[in-house]
Amino acid sequence: MTVKAQPTGAPALPLDQILRGDCIESMRALPAGCVDLVFADPPYNLQLRGDLHRPDNSRVDAVDDAWDRFGSFEAYDRFTRDWLAQARRVLKPNGAIWVIGSYHNIFRVGAALQDAGFWVLNDVVWRKSNPMPNFRGKRLTNAHETLIWASRSEGARYTFNYEALKALNEGVQMRSDWVLPICTGHERLKDATGVKAHPTQKPEALLHRVLVGTTNPGDVVLDPFFGTGTTGAVARMLGRRFIGIEREESYRAAAEARLARVRPLPAQALETTESKRAAPRIPFGQLVERGLLRPGEVLVNPRGQAAKVRVDGSLVSAEHRGSIHQVGAALEGAPSCNGWTYWQFKREGKLIPIDLLRQQLRAELERNR
Repeated sequence: MTVKAQPTGAPALPLDQILRGDCIESMRALPAGCVDLVFADPPYNLQLRGDLHRPDNSRVDAVDDAWDRFGSFEAYDRFTRDWLAQARRVLKPNGAIWVIGSYHNIFRVGAALQDAGFWVLNDVVWRKSNPMPNFRGKRLTNAHETLIWASRSEGARYTFNYEALKALNEGVQMRSDWVLPICTGHERLKDATGVKAHPTQKPEALLHRVLVGTTNPGDVVLDPFFGTGTTGAVARMLGRRFIGIEREESYRAAAEARLARVRPLPAQALETTESKRAAPRIPFGQLVERGLLRPGEVLVNPRGQAAKVRVDGSLVSAEHRGSIHQVGAALEGAPSCNGWTYWQFKREGKLIPIDLLRQQLRAELERNR
């Protein structure tokens, strides 16, 4: 794992620390362009009126804390605009943000994101496999939350580990609807009296997917609403650095104790499936230049049709000539063809895909970096 160094002369960042105090003021004290990703779980502004009870008249432990109360929508919007402005300031030019919320606040936050200059990349529906039922029976069971993923600006070259998320999803492209359970059982933190340490603690599986998909080892992740430290715990486990901000003393204490128990994974375990776009480009001609294939050598396609390699890395068949992709497409009568997976060469009586030679060259380039 390579940890990114801070620029010479830059103020030291409070890496792997929980800052005490207001999130806006704490972010304002950080240098501009210092973090790679922001994950934010801001107050929902639920606007609860009175207690909520189950059918047996037991009280539901709902979100009724002071930090979730705002005098009006206008006050909540001002707060949202202020913290988003600071979040965008501390993001690197190619940084990105994730914000999670419920129907109570996510639409207002989404509009503020766009007004602030962020560029929305996706919205993700986290569908809870075990949601809390609607006890009054007057509305649909609220079984999901929405995450917005946005880059700092429209042209930002944000991190997206497409192949890693595809591997997490059994080789199928990751969709924007994620079915994950809410935080329960041993993962749910409790205080000394057995009461939930935080009413909206997020499951580690959710942060695992976000951080594997949109950060790299050594990246700095800022969570301005740190709570009991799910973002920090997963970041530490996955070899990322974090900065947390939390004003509530009880949440900070729970987070500190939790983080002390986290053991980072070994560097080898942090390696993920590499994006094909990120892999070094190897022109077919390099195989010829390096002597891995010789001019005049015969390649064959799956139907046994042959083409000869020419000195400039092009192919010639009985009727066609051009690149490995062009000749393959012509033989198939198709608009395009991936020549790397289409052509094979013969060694010791066995047919071997030419892509194997490309992989050898890529591995050599990686070793020499």
